[in-house]
Amino acid sequence: MEALQPARDTPGNDADVLLRVQDLHVSYDDAEVLRGVSMEIRRGDFACVIGPNGAGKSTLMKAIAGLAPISRGRVESRARQVGYVPQQLPIDPALPLTVSEFLSLRLSKSRAWLGAASKSGRMQITAQLAEIGAEHLLDRRLGRLSGGEFQRVLIAYALLNKPDLLLLDEPLTGVDMRGGLSFDGLLHHLHDHRRIAILMVSHDLHLVEHLATVVFCVNRNVCLSGPPKEVLKPENLAKAYGHHSGMVLDQKGSAFIPLGSIRK
Repeated sequence: MEALQPARDTPGNDADVLLRVQDLHVSYDDAEVLRGVSMEIRRGDFACVIGPNGAGKSTLMKAIAGLAPISRGRVESRARQVGYVPQQLPIDPALPLTVSEFLSLRLSKSRAWLGAASKSGRMQITAQLAEIGAEHLLDRRLGRLSGGEFQRVLIAYALLNKPDLLLLDEPLTGVDMRGGLSFDGLLHHLHDHRRIAILMVSHDLHLVEHLATVVFCVNRNVCLSGPPKEVLKPENLAKAYGHHSGMVLDQKGSAFIPLGSIRK
């Protein structure tokens, strides 16, 4: 499919590129999951990756983070630090580990498999949790956190090394609507006030329309890319998702696909 061109400056501003993915191919055994994926993320971008289930979105994030094998192509990062928040991180509920102890593992000078972090490390951890509205979780056991609380802890973990690029793989998985609304504000804060470039996978097209500066629709490869007002047009989404089923327009003419329709 012919890709829409992102509404951004011409490639002369190469110094602004934080991440460049070129002709990326990823296979598991004999199954090709991604083929020929290319994209650029620039400073100041809030980039969202959308697409149907099984399209390779999570594999793309893992490949960028260095956690999936690349059979061809390359990933070039110019970010000083990259933070990565996976879609899921299974934790044994019986694990006797507090949020503070878990986050201390991120601090190279304060690592503690058993016991508390150093005083300076604990202060840094407390400040990071406070920034994202989760200071009250400091001494809670990981296994007793709700889905939304645990997602915030994972974001705090990713932020402790002060990244200038943050990778989020469906961060609203397991977060209820009330948590989702406050999560929206958190993402705004990280992008607008911390000046962190964000690459986020999401099925929530309303959230994408609200937050994104550029959208990449992935279905094995990048079949559409550009500003949300173009990519999220129903006719373009139909090409990417392969059908019009479940696609409606709200009163403002914005495209929306109910989550149940995508996930079937």
